[in-house]
Amino acid sequence: MRFYKQQHQFYCGIDLHARKMYVCIIDQKGKTRLHKNIPTDAEMFFELIFPFLEDIVIGVECVFCWYWIADLCAQHSVAFVLGHALYMKAIHGGKTKNDKIDSFKIAALLRGGNFPLAYTYPAPMRATRDLLRRRMYLSRRCGELVAHIQNTNTQYNLPEFAKKISRKYNREGVAERFENPVVRKSVEVDLSMIDALNQTLRQLEWYIEKTAREHDYQTLYLLRSIPGVGQILALVILYEICDIKRFATVQDFSSYARLIRPVKESDGKWAGKGNKKIGNHHLKWAINEAVILMLRESEQAKHFVDRLTKKHNKGKALGILTHKLGRAIFFMLKNNEAFNMNRFFSS
Repeated sequence: MRFYKQQHQFYCGIDLHARKMYVCIIDQKGKTRLHKNIPTDAEMFFELIFPFLEDIVIGVECVFCWYWIADLCAQHSVAFVLGHALYMKAIHGGKTKNDKIDSFKIAALLRGGNFPLAYTYPAPMRATRDLLRRRMYLSRRCGELVAHIQNTNTQYNLPEFAKKISRKYNREGVAERFENPVVRKSVEVDLSMIDALNQTLRQLEWYIEKTAREHDYQTLYLLRSIPGVGQILALVILYEICDIKRFATVQDFSSYARLIRPVKESDGKWAGKGNKKIGNHHLKWAINEAVILMLRESEQAKHFVDRLTKKHNKGKALGILTHKLGRAIFFMLKNNEAFNMNRFFSS
């Protein structure tokens, strides 16, 4: 957990919502200089903070609508920090909670050096990252439709499909195996939606590959050197990491990618597990997917997992390999080196 420690003359805490925003400004002595609820209008907000622009920092909790205010602060060279929502216990744990109190707490956390930082993703890469996440959403919906067809086939005790129906050329005659016309219609709807989603995904992937090359082609090349990792998966990893320099250590990166299991201790005793959701689940999915593809491509990876399975179990072995690959990605990008299979499995 990192905190914002820099000192300023004024501290602005904002409880931000889609249509309204409660603004609180306090000075170095903790005196409230402004406390007001306004619409989320850029001009009105800038007029409100204009008398304090000499030395002010603006803090906002990381919610879905923070993009515009970060861009506004960058445009006018105003210090802006993003608060990690899951770490801001002082806001969510109060007995009484409303927008006015929350905005004051954010400003007070900034003043006291206890404001937990989240990464302010740079604007030039932000839209492409969101588009990649949208592609992942559509891809999962396509997988759910395929799973529904397979479950329906099992529900009516029909023979298993000879080939994977996720591929277009294996879906011929799938609907005709169901005698009930209502069930057949349900499967036909699933198949038509799969075809439509696949066509949309092909167009989307072509557009992403065309536009993403403008950002960091060298890092993309390094990620593609991992066995099995293609263009789209490398782009997902690239855009979820953005800048490897923001992670001071490989442990910080592993924690961000949810590759380690958090453990709580008190008085030297185990006190349970928690905070599993702190981190980037998109990056975790991408690294897990890279491990699966590596196991398809590499005999060394298969041998490594088989050897660990004998010592632990299959799930533990895959977890170790996933963590190992996450660490390798960190050092690849930090040292600007391509993936080395022999070095990877020699340690």
